[in-house]
Amino acid sequence: MRYNKLGNTGLFVSELCLGTMTFGGEDGTQWGQIGSLEQNEVDKLVGAALDAGINFIDTANVYSGGRSETLTGQALRNLNVPRENVVVASKVMGETGTRGVNSRGLSRYHIMESVKASLKRMQLDHLDLYQVHGFDPATPIEETLRALDTLVQHGHVRYIGVSNWAAWQIMKALGISERLGLARFESLQAYYTIAGRDLEREIVPLLRGEGVGLMVWSPLAGGLLSGKYARDKQGEKGDRRTNFDFPPVNRDRVFDCVDAMRAIADAHKASVAQIALAWLLHQPAVTTAIVGAKRIEQLHDNIGAVDIRLDDKELATLAEVSALPSEYPGWMLERQGGVRRHLMEYGTLG
Repeated sequence: MRYNKLGNTGLFVSELCLGTMTFGGEDGTQWGQIGSLEQNEVDKLVGAALDAGINFIDTANVYSGGRSETLTGQALRNLNVPRENVVVASKVMGETGTRGVNSRGLSRYHIMESVKASLKRMQLDHLDLYQVHGFDPATPIEETLRALDTLVQHGHVRYIGVSNWAAWQIMKALGISERLGLARFESLQAYYTIAGRDLEREIVPLLRGEGVGLMVWSPLAGGLLSGKYARDKQGEKGDRRTNFDFPPVNRDRVFDCVDAMRAIADAHKASVAQIALAWLLHQPAVTTAIVGAKRIEQLHDNIGAVDIRLDDKELATLAEVSALPSEYPGWMLERQGGVRRHLMEYGTLG
């Protein structure tokens, strides 16, 4: 297991992060379709992750109506994990508690109430990373950032992050934080896979330019890149994608990628899922990939991806099969900047 700096901080996190969406879902609910692990099973998964060198755990206050946080915090207690040995992240935005007009969003009111509830559920005195879970069109970004800065100043939160925002929204927030001297977003949690590289158009250049870390959610596209699925093979009852068809993808692109990865997986004596994860871990912008599991065997398979090194030919094959279609202004930037890029790289006009 390797460790990367989280954004422009001195905090190091493992290249794989344990996701907790499979914890605590109840039958008949959206969360139950994703996973319904109870305490004993959660303890085993968390223990296996820590034993493998994972020091980063990600949850959210809305996962399973708060039960994911409760189960995660209790697992850390049951396993006697030293607090300084684990980086714990949670999120705020979605509806919590009894339904009401102020029980969701990124207002100062909701953020302050939510962090207290999350800390209580997890039996912690602070969160290492607190992330806004989406964009709230009703709350000024400055209000959100001032509330998060208060949490940092009071020691309830060490660092702050963002999830599922557009590039212009992230850049605006970074500018406000710099102008007002507030804590800034150090990480983005976003969807990114070999079969869904949309992030590379605007967001990846922003993250690299501003020194913001990238936490990848659903690195196997909700299970479609697990190797269980193919053009002529659908998942079984109980599989994640069969029960909860998310995130949206171009299935032709997915199965083109799976075909290419299957050949590479055979050469490495690895699984398709391991190749999909390994590809992500080869991308310079990626700080950590969040892996969730229902079974220990599944988690162990995911962890095996850290030992796979793809060579230049394999990476080129995967880059070609998964390439994004050209869009404006990308194709114009490529055309107009080609000579200058060549000059920077080779020192000649080409």
